[in-house]
Amino acid sequence: MKPVMANLTHAQRVRFLYKLILRTHRALPPELRELGDKYVRDEFKRHKNCEPSYVGPFMMEWTRYVMDLNKQIRSSTKVDSEEEPDDTPPIGNYLGEEDLDKFNDSQLSQLLELAEEIHGKKPDGLKKE
Repeated sequence: MKPVMANLTHAQRVRFLYKLILRTHRALPPELRELGDKYVRDEFKRHKNCEPSYVGPFMMEWTRYVMDLNKQIRSSTKVDSEEEPDDTPPIGNYLGEEDLDKFNDSQLSQLLELAEEIHGKKPDGLKKE
């Protein structure tokens, strides 16, 4: 028997992933959910007509994202029931210098905009050109 996803068209798989991400965001605090939903919508719109060579990596990275986020949410929920409310582990992943070196200028700019939206200002030591 074939996996269900194997029977879906590419457009159906993209839509399924998109909806899965938005459903997963429902477990986030309201301000993170709003920011995440907006970012996902923008990214999926931006890549709607991208070159075929970008489709595979795009789908893989967003699949990895939603899987990681689900793990973090489950872990956070588990911890919430066992500990004090202030001890909730953060949602997200640390980006080290090695990770940032892999980004192109456009991606770094986008990351800076995201950080500004989250924190309300430019991170220390970074100047917008």
